[in-house]
Amino acid sequence: MSKFVETQYTNNKGILKFPDHYVNLTVTVSDSGISANAEGKKIVPAGTILGGGFLASESVLAVKKNTTGAEGVLFNDVDVTYGPASGAVMIHGFVALDKLPEAPTAEAVTALKQITFLK
Repeated sequence: MSKFVETQYTNNKGILKFPDHYVNLTVTVSDSGISANAEGKKIVPAGTILGGGFLASESVLAVKKNTTGAEGVLFNDVDVTYGPASGAVMIHGFVALDKLPEAPTAEAVTALKQITFLK
């Protein structure tokens, strides 16, 4: 019996304003509070502001946190359909505001001291 895996190739929406200056960390993105799309997939979009304490402990899941607890910006889309999944979070760099799924709050901008949001 053979097992088939369907692979979809798409272009990721980049969030960078300047693509040669950024620092990312690997995190595990939580599936908590993420709703399924029309295709039944739970996708956390690139540009989502994340926090939850992952900078202090690698074992903590990164969660949506567009407030004072913000720690980074999700670099690429992450599929959490089948549970928490690994992803990259930008902790330093320049982000294009028009490429974010949701504008950062004033609290998040203040918390993200090493990220600059530009038009």
